[in-house]
This record gives sequence, structure tokens and C-alpha cells, in this order.
Amino acid sequence: MRDRLDGELVGVDGEWYLIRVDGRAYPVAGNATTPFAATTFFNPDLFLVTSEPMNLTSLGRCLEAELPSKNLFYAIRMDGTFPRAVTRSVPAQDKPYPRLADVTANQTVFTLENVTGTAVGFWAPRFAEGINVPGYHLHFITADRTAGGHLLEIVVPAGSIVSVDTTTSFTMRLPASGDFWTVDLSEDLTDDLKQVESVKK
Repeated sequence: MRDRLDGELVGVDGEWYLIRVDGRAYPVAGNATTPFAATTFFNPDLFLVTSEPMNLTSLGRCLEAELPSKNLFYAIRMDGTFPRAVTRSVPAQDKPYPRLADVTANQTVFTLENVTGTAVGFWAPRFAEGINVPGYHLHFITADRTAGGHLLEIVVPAGSIVSVDTTTSFTMRLPASGDFWTVDLSEDLTDDLKQVESVKK
């Protein structure tokens, strides 16, 4: 079951793949469940062409400077061949479920060289903290749909095109039953999120 945090979920062109800790991408069945997913029908409004090679941090800063507002959500897609992409996946968990920061401490990291594929994800505004990760949350999958994961780093060549879909509304669906109803979600997890989103040295 995907609701045990069994890997990283990537959705592209209407198809869904689960990247497990072996680094391989597995097609996801229609009845699969998940602890968290963010998705949209992608209709780009903005295109950014990189003027020089960039890493993920510099690309993020360049893209943020072009966003029309810091108070909206943005879906992001970038297709191409990249000199290097670093991704990760996490193993399935069992009760009592550990904190996400403890799970990612045991993540598996993959380095893909000269890889053709697609990076997809979202940029969320600061006020969304608690329901999503503020800033960027990106995943990657290869063009042949065999590998990928949560994107930790990428080298983007000059001339790469980043497509952005401005999203002015969202719908959030919460569990209708189960442990979610009684779990304490009042704790500040800001530091945990920073750890989860960073590259482990």
C-alpha cells in the first residue's frame, strides 16, 4: 500500500509511477492509496528559458524572480537532457510510524548522469506551510519511465525551458476516518521539513 510511504510518487502526462528504494519506477494501479499527493491539470501560462547552466538553487531563484505573485501556487515542468540529476526515495514504513525526518535519514540517493527526463512539481506560497512545503517540491522521472524520485539536485543546461502553470485555487481532501482524526498536528515541524528537503551528505 502506498499509504505506508512506500517510495516517491510521480505523475506525468496522466500516468503515475512509484519510485521505490531500488530506484526503479513502477506503474501505479488505479486503486493505489497515498499519504500525500499534489496534482493538477497542467496548462502552462509562463515559460522561462535558462540563459546559462544552473543548479537547482540558482534555477529556483531565477524562476522565483519571474513569478507574478508570491501569494499563488505554481505547477512546474521541465523536460530535457540534464548532465546530472540527484534523486531520492524512502522505504515503506510500519506502525508506529516514525517522523518523516527520521525516515529520510535512511533514504536512498541516486545520481543520474546525462539523463533525459522530466522534472515536475509545485512552488507553494509561505502561507501554505502546514498543508504543503513552502517553496519548491519537485520530482523527476526519466524519459523511458524507468527511474526517478524526489529531486534533490539537478544541473540544467543553458537554453532549457521551464513551463509554469499559475494556480489560483486548490482543493484539499482529508481522510474520512482513521488515525488522522486524532493525531496531534499542532507541533512546529519547520526544522524537520528543512531536513527532509535537503541533500544528505
